[in-house]
Amino acid sequence: MQAAGALAVAPSMVTEAEVGAASAAKTWPIVEGPDTPKLCLGIGDGGRGPEGQQDAGTQRIKQLNVDYVLSGGGRIPWTEADLRARIERLKAAGLTLYNLMIGGFPNTIYGRAGRDEEIEKVIQSIRAAGKAGLPVIEYNFYAHRAMEGYYEQTGRAGAGYTAFDYDRMKDLPALPQEGAQNIEKMWANITYFLKAVVPVAEEAGVRLALHPNDPPAPLSRGSGQIMGTVAGWKRLIEIVPSPANGITFDCGVTREMGEDPVEVCRYFASRQRINHAHFRNVLVQKPYEKYAEVFPDNGEVDMFGVMKELVCNKYTGTIYPEHPRALDYDRQQPGFRGGYPGGGGYAGIVFNVAYARAMLQAALASAK
Repeated sequence: MQAAGALAVAPSMVTEAEVGAASAAKTWPIVEGPDTPKLCLGIGDGGRGPEGQQDAGTQRIKQLNVDYVLSGGGRIPWTEADLRARIERLKAAGLTLYNLMIGGFPNTIYGRAGRDEEIEKVIQSIRAAGKAGLPVIEYNFYAHRAMEGYYEQTGRAGAGYTAFDYDRMKDLPALPQEGAQNIEKMWANITYFLKAVVPVAEEAGVRLALHPNDPPAPLSRGSGQIMGTVAGWKRLIEIVPSPANGITFDCGVTREMGEDPVEVCRYFASRQRINHAHFRNVLVQKPYEKYAEVFPDNGEVDMFGVMKELVCNKYTGTIYPEHPRALDYDRQQPGFRGGYPGGGGYAGIVFNVAYARAMLQAALASAK
């Protein structure tokens, strides 16, 4: 019996010793730092509070242990004073403004008269961002965004999915204000833009992030889409070779195009060309044309594989767990409106953030 007792005790003692050694080797919880990716949310993702509670939304973001936010930048040109004021207001709430979306240059996108004046406003905005300490400016370069193909699909237990079907919009004519844009003309337009603004961004210490075409429709109201293929993403970053000329890597869009998000992430992250990242999942019936945005835990994207690639390639920018699914709790709130058909609100955001946080901690732990 003494021998049996010794055998029974010994494994327990060894296990405790191993646990102690492991605990000494790692610090828990694993948290974000200067050398890790950082989760972020949009300023509006916290929702609105009752009248008189202007800080309710930022408080809800902080309750999720999210410290970084992004937003739309407003009318151009931006000024240093305005940007500093925005940054300081958020800083007082414990948040860091990391990324602003810039727009307001349609003549540049379509190569029309007046684009030089628009580009000058973008340049002024980039310089103001650099002086104010804003790290990233995100932008779009759509000839047309194929949102007419979106519709709500019923998901698990009645939750809302955001679905896309190209057949719903493929025969729609070009809009008068856009026209039907030849894809090589669009490439010429983005080249003209990048050669003007990327050197300014380098000098200002700002990184530019071009969002991919989402949905990645093959032809959108008669116009070709330069960011609708991974080949297009690769072409873009070579127009002006610079870390300031990067992309918003979206693993969901990558899978919508039938590509491997882990492999594509590795390509751009290893070249330090991911300047912002979107973290979401999809189920695809036909690449480019028919898919549904689903919960992060039940799609085709290897979400942990993507997160590990970002960590292993020393990506230190922001990751946005975007496009929450429509949950009953959000639908029951007064005045609820999803951002997209089948899109959700704060409860959906909580799910996304919790999932992304677990993926990030696991990736950081496995990299140690």
